[in-house]
Amino acid sequence: MIADRINRLSPSQTMKISARAKELQRQGKSVVALSQGEPDFKTPDFICDAAIKAIKDGHHGYTVNTGTIELRELICGKLKEENQLEYSPDQIVVSNGAKQSLGFSILATINPGDEVIIPAPYWVSYPEMVKLAEGEPVILRTQVDNQFKMTPQELRNALTPKTKMLILCSPSNPTGSCYTREELSALAEVLADYPDVLVLSDEIYEYITYGNTHTSIGQISEDLKNRTLVINGFSKGFAMTGWRLGYLAAPKEIAEATARIQSQETSAPSSISQKAGEAAYSNPRDEIRKMRDAFQQRRDYVVSELSSIDGLTCFTPEGAFYVFPDVSSYLGTKTSDGETIENSTDLCMYLLEKHGLALVPGDAFGEPNGLRISFAASQEMLEDGVSRLKTGLAELA
Repeated sequence: MIADRINRLSPSQTMKISARAKELQRQGKSVVALSQGEPDFKTPDFICDAAIKAIKDGHHGYTVNTGTIELRELICGKLKEENQLEYSPDQIVVSNGAKQSLGFSILATINPGDEVIIPAPYWVSYPEMVKLAEGEPVILRTQVDNQFKMTPQELRNALTPKTKMLILCSPSNPTGSCYTREELSALAEVLADYPDVLVLSDEIYEYITYGNTHTSIGQISEDLKNRTLVINGFSKGFAMTGWRLGYLAAPKEIAEATARIQSQETSAPSSISQKAGEAAYSNPRDEIRKMRDAFQQRRDYVVSELSSIDGLTCFTPEGAFYVFPDVSSYLGTKTSDGETIENSTDLCMYLLEKHGLALVPGDAFGEPNGLRISFAASQEMLEDGVSRLKTGLAELA
């Protein structure tokens, strides 16, 4: 009864951890959840006020499938001013979240058998989206010594005549790594030899960077810009996760193809969310900077604490709100009950069941030696979580 394409998909490890954590909480057990990829801040008031006004003013109907012209023009202005990327409104498709933009743009460009290079650690949905489009995920495992950033040689080694796309996420979920302009230029030199390869650039964490400036790979050259699909949105930087508002900026042909899929699947996102998005891009970024500064303080605390744990290696992330420590020295150890920690999933389940700490295993991201810790939580919760982590690791032998 179930389509074959569904049988290719793997269940989400992050959802599994979250579901178990909520179950334990319902049982009355204390759980510190540092597994969520969601800012703990409220959406800024000026955005909420714009949405309330839109409701009262009667903006209750469907909008154009690709989003209101007002919002698409603001997106074009933002991309030009902040990213030095020139787009016209007909190259923008506003969607129900950046996740939808990713999924629909992959469906619009990937044919059965096309290879898509995905550097690991990767966001959990990338390989599954490629499988749903009947493409072939090619997982390129990167190295912790290089902060899990793909090198030009690693990219060249992964490219084949079947390669259709490279997925790039900077700042990265789950590692927090950011590619510099120089690093992107080096990758661009490799891609210059493969003019038919598209680049899907996930830039949803663009506003959450620490001490560096975000660079979009489309800025490197006009040739690369003309085959880059920029994915962005409002969820992370503006703390608008529940508003479900993202967008694609792409060559016109790809934007039109993606819009065609969207017209049959969902149509445009909420008219009220779009008015909120207009407010977000029409006002100064002061609230964003305040949130980023708070994240930076939390990051510094968590990295300092993790660095003090014997056998755990952790670099300082340059963006997003995650740390991704190497926990390989704890794999193969045993719990006090005599159970062996075979992999990072075992380690995370042990920490959750025995110590009430919810993290996400590196297995979910294609890197078995790591795990993801979100510092998008209060200082009090982070201190409690770090304490539980230290206690839990210390009990392994």
